[in-house]
Amino acid sequence: MTQSISRFPLVEDLAALPADVRERILAVQEKAGFVPNVFLMLAHRPAEFRAFFAYHDALMERESTSLTKAEKEMIVVAVSADHGCLYCVVAHGAILRILAKDPLIADQVAVNYRTAPISQRQRGMLDFALHLAAKRGVLDDAWQTRLESLGFTLDDIWDIGAIAALFGLSNRLVSMARTPPNDEFYLLGRVPKPAAS
Repeated sequence: MTQSISRFPLVEDLAALPADVRERILAVQEKAGFVPNVFLMLAHRPAEFRAFFAYHDALMERESTSLTKAEKEMIVVAVSADHGCLYCVVAHGAILRILAKDPLIADQVAVNYRTAPISQRQRGMLDFALHLAAKRGVLDDAWQTRLESLGFTLDDIWDIGAIAALFGLSNRLVSMARTPPNDEFYLLGRVPKPAAS
């Protein structure tokens, strides 16, 4: 049985999309070899598609003071697991495995980051992300002191909070639309690529 990508309308023909949205989807397809379902789910509202991916890229693609791209994905996986968002855990878990070059880390973080084999610094980062995302916490003096003692700058702290917030939004949209993860995500970063011949 084929599962629907969204409870909401899907654009059946990519040619019907605005050129910039279509080009973004085709570029992702070229790089990944498939179109992530979330792109198709969001494409029926081009202005929101653009806004979401602009903010996503501003946070996730830019160089941070000290957060690595793998650590950013770790935040996404931990927050998404807490929110019960299968799509984001699976899709961003794949990205985390690839960036960390570790086939086990995403599952360990998703199930219980407190027992995952990560550094004390990373555990503090995820504690803060979940403090904001799950407990509706705030950045107070105690949290700022703790995070700075782990080597995070105020810029890093903003990134941690902004990523947790953005993926709170993403988790809710994907869950509302009932968008499943692409099958391709499940194996990415787990199975070594065959050697080029």
